[in-house]
Amino acid sequence: MCQKRAIFKPMTDEERQALKLKCGGSWKLVLRFLKAGEVCTRREKSQAIAGPGHSIAVTVKGAVYTFGANNLGQLGLGTTEEEPRPQPIRSLQGIRIIQACAGVARTMLISDAGQVYAFGKDSFGEAENGAVGTKHVTTPQLVESLKDIFVVQAAIGNFFSAVLSREGRVYTFSWGDECKLGHQTEATDIEPRPLLGALENIPVVQIAAGYCYLLALACEPSGMSVYSVGCGLGGKLGHGTRTDEKYPRLIEQFRTLHLQPMVVAAGAWHAAVVGRDGRVCTWGWGRYGCLGHGNEDCESVPKVVEALSHAKAVHVATGDYTTFVVSDDGDVYSFGCGESSSLGHNAVDAQGNRQANVLSPELVTSLKHQVSEPIVQISLTNSIYWNAHTFALTESGKLYAFGAGDKGQLGTRLPANQPEQCKPVRVDVDLS
Repeated sequence: MCQKRAIFKPMTDEERQALKLKCGGSWKLVLRFLKAGEVCTRREKSQAIAGPGHSIAVTVKGAVYTFGANNLGQLGLGTTEEEPRPQPIRSLQGIRIIQACAGVARTMLISDAGQVYAFGKDSFGEAENGAVGTKHVTTPQLVESLKDIFVVQAAIGNFFSAVLSREGRVYTFSWGDECKLGHQTEATDIEPRPLLGALENIPVVQIAAGYCYLLALACEPSGMSVYSVGCGLGGKLGHGTRTDEKYPRLIEQFRTLHLQPMVVAAGAWHAAVVGRDGRVCTWGWGRYGCLGHGNEDCESVPKVVEALSHAKAVHVATGDYTTFVVSDDGDVYSFGCGESSSLGHNAVDAQGNRQANVLSPELVTSLKHQVSEPIVQISLTNSIYWNAHTFALTESGKLYAFGAGDKGQLGTRLPANQPEQCKPVRVDVDLS
């Protein structure tokens, strides 16, 4: 059964045995590791990524379309011109992309051969609003420093980037002060550094990067677990404190809750997890109600979102003070800051003013009414410097967008003087 998995097939016997040893000496645990990674990142399936001002769409066959802001070449189209409609990256013809991620003016793509392509801002660790490193790349370029690592996922945070290897090893670029990610490097460093500490011998199936912190979903013999590292401001590391962690530390609260984490999401200042039983936990900075607990309080350890007890969640996405949850029947719930119409509710009060903040999960009825099939993935902007937009992807590969569209990031032209789209609109791109 392991040999049927796409990532396992090209491994040598030596590499397979090493993975087996890392997974606890059992082929059954290897299979669990492989399948968990496929589910978390939609590997080998269509995906949509709502980046800061620009967007990426990947088809089932691995073709890539980009649109939106392009001031530093982050669309990979060979130009720096803004694109309001999805455009294929033709220079990648013949290369199958299985995963993508977006940061401010930067894009990273992962091929089925484990190679990483990057374009846009030519820095792995530049702060989103920093002026360091003005060089830019307008077409996908192979990241030479990763050529000896078979990569299956990438994540872009603020001040750093991270990649995950086929064997479940995490590597980070930049922001390597010993007080931050446990290694000493410069902001312009282009060499990947292995994440040291507790995860050196535990395989990771998914990584998620937020504002100056990283979450890792790990596959241990005793079950799935979550580790966090980086800045602890707002309690977003989940350890009951607000202190920083320079090495990955186990979030122990999931054991107390008897919850097996299956999907992890890192927002700018808060985080979320979906458990095997469909429960959703959130923690971190609760501003605007982004934790879904009916208030704006911070939570320094994961807390179950009780208002979602009637639904079995399968997917969660987090942004800048916003959260989306997808249930097993394809319904979508959202909560938090609704500026730019990125929550999809478009609610108004008695005076006709829009109610921006949603403190508890609410069904996104605009999707329910407009989309006739289940939603399988939500992606939303995870940046504190950009107005947010949101994508909803259906089972058959139809893509819908709403929220901020001032740079063309929705994939459709908005009427003059209309900077955002309140209701979901179909994006003219076929991801099947």
